[in-house]
Amino acid sequence: MSDLKKYVANRKIHELAFSDDYDEGYQAFKFGVVLKEARKQAGLTQLDLAEKLATQKSAISRIENHSEDAKLSTLEKFAAALGKKLEIKLV
Repeated sequence: MSDLKKYVANRKIHELAFSDDYDEGYQAFKFGVVLKEARKQAGLTQLDLAEKLATQKSAISRIENHSEDAKLSTLEKFAAALGKKLEIKLV
């Protein structure tokens, strides 16, 4: 186990607030990475995607880096512009 993983595991055990915030933040980060990778796999830059969605490049960056703040309708448009469909699961 890496030093970072040990550190995170220890903080999660001793600090409930850290644990909750870490897990939530990690999920948001992971989703942003999925969005970015989907865009790259489609062969699009942020500017290309922004043009397809009639928005600014900064809006695409914001969605990829702060996906927890994006509206569902925006994420659906993002996916559609990549030729994909957005699915949400409650588990």
